[in-house]
Amino acid sequence: MALGPRGDIVICEVKSGVEDYRVDRKWGEYGPFCDAFYFAVAPEFPSNILPEEPGLIVADGFGGAVVRDAPASPLAPARRKALIVAFGRLGAMRTLRDPAA
Repeated sequence: MALGPRGDIVICEVKSGVEDYRVDRKWGEYGPFCDAFYFAVAPEFPSNILPEEPGLIVADGFGGAVVRDAPASPLAPARRKALIVAFGRLGAMRTLRDPAA
């Protein structure tokens, strides 16, 4: 999950392989909680098995590229505010719990 400079919320579901994609279907529930949704896969992943609606990022250990932009699906202002506050709280709690921080 990422927060953009204008408060846009993007979710990127990383798939480690075909089996990961086939067994993990909770990504279908993420749409109402983001402005844009992407899959991120390795170059050898058969991207033709992914649905066409989400965006697509292809990445390896050296970098990545957006191959297909995700369609914009703007959140309602109240939901955006609630998610941004939750995002900030979670980040603050993780920093507080990390002794190395």
